[in-house]
Amino acid sequence: MAATIIDGKALAVRLKENVRAEAVALPRKPGLAVVLVGDDPASRVYVNGKRRDCEECGFLSEEHALPADTTQAELLNLVKQLNGRGDIDGILVQLPLPKGLNEKEVLLAIDPAKDVDCFHPFNVGRLAIGEPVFQPCTPGGVMEMLREYHIDPAGKRCVVLGRSNIVGKPMGMLLLHANGTVVTCHSKTPDMAQLAASADILVSAVGKTGLVTGDMVKEGAVVIDVAMNRNGLGKLCGDVCYEEAAAKASYITPVPGGVGPMTRGMLMKNTLTAAKLHQGG
Repeated sequence: MAATIIDGKALAVRLKENVRAEAVALPRKPGLAVVLVGDDPASRVYVNGKRRDCEECGFLSEEHALPADTTQAELLNLVKQLNGRGDIDGILVQLPLPKGLNEKEVLLAIDPAKDVDCFHPFNVGRLAIGEPVFQPCTPGGVMEMLREYHIDPAGKRCVVLGRSNIVGKPMGMLLLHANGTVVTCHSKTPDMAQLAASADILVSAVGKTGLVTGDMVKEGAVVIDVAMNRNGLGKLCGDVCYEEAAAKASYITPVPGGVGPMTRGMLMKNTLTAAKLHQGG
């Protein structure tokens, strides 16, 4: 079986085109403020990408680059100012923060109506009961990909590898809301390989190169590789041994070009949603 490649890059382009078309109809441009503390190279790459996405969608993009020695009080004061800004619909504090800063306190300080990452407990709670305002960007992007390729989780066994608050847990929630039968595996799961091999839809979000081998993929399964790793040669890759999995899967996401672009696309969609709420659209 030759797996169909789920083209997240192409889908993200269409998603952003739709977002831009809707944004034009609003009284003002949607506004996204990104806060970057310190000089982490990976974080800088992500922030630059988000700025380009905003430009493509016709959004106001505002970056606040703060030095690594920024205090907790200074950071919280900036978040407070952004909460009160009428031209800013979404606030994103780039993680991880430098040591000494309390991430939880900062995320709690963001107005839930501007929490376009969907990290605030209010929004996580709405997600848990099936009434989300925003969808977490990466899991939400995965669900968009499944819809685009007419893959319905209803009645299917969905196995999620990883239980992070950013991907694993909300991914399980979204699949459950779509009527999938969900199993979440983690570092203490003794039979993870066996459970993975039983999945109709397998989502891996662990961050370990070569974690998912071909014998962990059921014939005809849908394989979603969320991870972004570097192998021993420095090449970007995911958790999944791609060639082995693609020989058995019906659909598979590549790394790069799969989930990553959709994560950024969903951030734009969430910012548009926030702008509509604030502008009565």
